Amino acid sequence: MSLDGTAAPLTRAAGDRDLPVVDAVVIGAMEEEVRPFLDAATQAGADVGAGHARTRLVALGDTRVLLVRSGIGLVNAASAAVHALTTVRPRAVVSTGSAGGLTAVVRVGDVIVGDDYTYGFADATAFGYVRGQVPGMPVSYPADAGLLGLARAAVLDKGSLRVGQMVSGDSFVTAVNVTEVREAFPAALSTDMESTAIAQVCHSFGVPFLSVRGVSDLCGPAAGEDFHLGVDEAASRAAAVVRAVVGA
Repeated sequence: MSLDGTAAPLTRAAGDRDLPVVDAVVIGAMEEEVRPFLDAATQAGADVGAGHARTRLVALGDTRVLLVRSGIGLVNAASAAVHALTTVRPRAVVSTGSAGGLTAVVRVGDVIVGDDYTYGFADATAFGYVRGQVPGMPVSYPADAGLLGLARAAVLDKGSLRVGQMVSGDSFVTAVNVTEVREAFPAALSTDMESTAIAQVCHSFGVPFLSVRGVSDLCGPAAGEDFHLGVDEAASRAAAVVRAVVGA
């Protein structure tokens, strides 16, 4: 499709589907998480509904992006990702937005880049699977090495850029259940409700994936560290890294 929603121009993907090529699909759960990209867009197409999701084809300079607001949660994220990957053929998919910090080294305002993604509450260990593994699927989903390298090179105006494991689930991680998550995933830096679901879809489709999240709060903070950053500010910090990754 073009930016105005009409038939796609010129460049087409090879293969069994004649889909328009874009540089990236960028997925955020909430309006605040996709807003930084709309504010930076040099062109923006029509806002199109796709189930619960909303999509827009936008130009960030010379970079062509299908911007998706998926809605919160694993199912919303996965269904939005599938829709995107059957609508366009992207060179990469990036999940963006906010997250909760898990480990002691993470601070509110940091940006987490996931190098590995797993489910925080998936538990089929009774049948011989690893905690976080969905039966029949990999133990976890690694980030694309090329995208990860581009993210590592990004420079932040505020906070620190940290690279490590992300866990996702449909349960909020709070002071009540954070100990269980930390014990099960001691290397995990952050938790959110979408990244791993999108990573699983991208694994199934064979598309490079990366998640970049701004830390808006801490999941069970130490004394004196219980403060929050607005989702809009956390998402804006993540968006700056995402734009560096996709070349915008």
